Amino acid sequence: MGLLDKIFGSYSDKELKRISPIADQVLALEEKYAAMDDHTLQACTPAFRERLAAGESLDDILPDAFAACREAAWRVLGMKHFPVQIIGGIVLHQGRIAVM
Repeated sequence: MGLLDKIFGSYSDKELKRISPIADQVLALEEKYAAMDDHTLQACTPAFRERLAAGESLDDILPDAFAACREAAWRVLGMKHFPVQIIGGIVLHQGRIAVM
């Protein structure tokens, strides 16, 4: 690691700073989706499609979609995505390569 990387941070550090707030949004929605019953959680998919049809972008619905997916994984598999996995998913959504 060079002196400039130590002072300004590496490319990866800068990308993590840019992506972490999105991951934090996903994690902040945990209680909202945990409070939903199964039927309401299943109804999120059509609601997301409606939001897309109304003009919202995939980036707009990403925090909600990831939070719903995380809650569904918890209910079905008994496992939740770790924050680093959420960050990896965001990177993949952006069409880039993620190494975990």
